[in-house]
Amino acid sequence: MSVRLGLFNLVFRAVLKPVLTRLSDPGKVRRGFEVLCAGLPVTPYALHLADNGPVPLHWISVRRRRADWVILYLHGGGYIAGSPATHLALTARIARLTGLQMACPDYRLGPEHPAPAAFDDAVQAHGMILAKGIASDRVILAGDSAGGGLALALLADLCRRGLRPAALFAFSPWTDLTLASDSLRTNADSDPLFPAGRMAEAVAMVQGSLNATDRRLSPLHAVFDRPPPVFLQVGSTEILRDDSLRMAEVLRKAGGQVTMDLWPDCPHVWQMLDGLLPEARKALTDVARFVDACVAAQDLVDVDSR
Repeated sequence: MSVRLGLFNLVFRAVLKPVLTRLSDPGKVRRGFEVLCAGLPVTPYALHLADNGPVPLHWISVRRRRADWVILYLHGGGYIAGSPATHLALTARIARLTGLQMACPDYRLGPEHPAPAAFDDAVQAHGMILAKGIASDRVILAGDSAGGGLALALLADLCRRGLRPAALFAFSPWTDLTLASDSLRTNADSDPLFPAGRMAEAVAMVQGSLNATDRRLSPLHAVFDRPPPVFLQVGSTEILRDDSLRMAEVLRKAGGQVTMDLWPDCPHVWQMLDGLLPEARKALTDVARFVDACVAAQDLVDVDSR
């Protein structure tokens, strides 16, 4: 653990975790998240364009190398907060490291728009990308936290409909809204950021009329038909750690190839601290290698099929 990581964990534990323990108003949560994210450093030469369609789609690129590939990135925020703007520093860095363009939908949030609104918007955003002429096997799904779970729910749906994407990567995905993962209890004290006691309240704000086991909310309970390669990163002390570990097993049983990357002592979605935390840059570099390998593998398939 770097000195910086230790300091961030101390600050999170002393300041942010107590705030999240008390704060329950979604509007205040959103504003606080926006303030925190506004201070994150954005990589130079990032191009950010908004496409006003049925679902607002934000395009982020940094000197892209391949225009025929897209990373569909679904932001985190517990389904009640976050936006393409709050995640601009993260998505711009991924665009810079991979050379691919990022498409980030501004999907509807709860509690004003409960499930399945976010899932429906993710499906529509994927359709908008295909309508631009991008092939489904040149789309890589991605996301963090709730957005990571949403990306996995979308993955199951696309595989079922014969629109299998090239790959998926996710940071600390929230995959089981039944809250059955053991780490919600075993890591309740060690997680430096999230108060485990508030998770049931968060679920109640976003699930609407759906059962918590619905595949659109909890991809852990979805059926995956020949899933593509998946790369998951999660911190060892997170309350959502087992959401990733259990998800990896579900995908493997479905025949998928899963890389499970477990990071000691890293807080929830530490990748957002790129430029401030060495562990963040290292994690994103590993993701870029995964993306490069998936792109190269598809290029070989294309050559062989000619």
